[in-house]
Amino acid sequence: MTQNHPKLITDPYYDGVPEYMTEVYDWAYVDPKWVKALDRNIVVRILLFLNDQRLMKCYLDEIQPGMRVWQLAHVYGDLVRRAAQRVGPAGAFHLTDITPIQIEHGSKKLKDMDWAKVIRSDAAGFAGIGGDYQLICSFFLLHEVPDDKKYEIVNHMLAKLPVGGKAIFVDYHNPKKWQPIRYILKLVNHLLEPFANALWENEIQHYASHAEQYTWKKRTIFGGVYQCVVVEHAK
Repeated sequence: MTQNHPKLITDPYYDGVPEYMTEVYDWAYVDPKWVKALDRNIVVRILLFLNDQRLMKCYLDEIQPGMRVWQLAHVYGDLVRRAAQRVGPAGAFHLTDITPIQIEHGSKKLKDMDWAKVIRSDAAGFAGIGGDYQLICSFFLLHEVPDDKKYEIVNHMLAKLPVGGKAIFVDYHNPKKWQPIRYILKLVNHLLEPFANALWENEIQHYASHAEQYTWKKRTIFGGVYQCVVVEHAK
């Protein structure tokens, strides 16, 4: 899709959406018809090669009731609802996204939770609401943004962390050579995910300007296909 496509002019679902998203991810995250079809637990399970629950657990296990949590982008399926439920009414759960249809879907999932707010914002520019966040999560976002945006997002997340706070990144990784999924993902990256190979080549802390100020703990899952990185702003 190019900038002069009629949808970009007339469709409110395309208003203010970054160009790289309309060009690369229109079918996945911007076009309401596709989003309606894809926003299902079964789709998430298939796309993550049946590792969805393990990967979500990496994030959910870091949430304690009463925490203030910021999740950078809407995720298909029931993850945002489960995360908000774990936070509970004594805390605050803030979900941001840049695309109108993702805001719409996230708002529907969280409409019955007064402590949950859905805010339209670029992940690299969200100012926050009501104080510091004890946990900030990027769940499969970094592989979908250009490299300059990776730097912006990682540095902004870390800048928002108070002493003792944690950031968690759950995303793709460089699979082991014996892992057959490696070769499927090579083709997928070539055809559909032009920004994903960077996470095969670089550690996430590569995108942090002051990585040495934080404690980084990484574990890989499913033969290196996925990574869970927990970053703590040490006391």
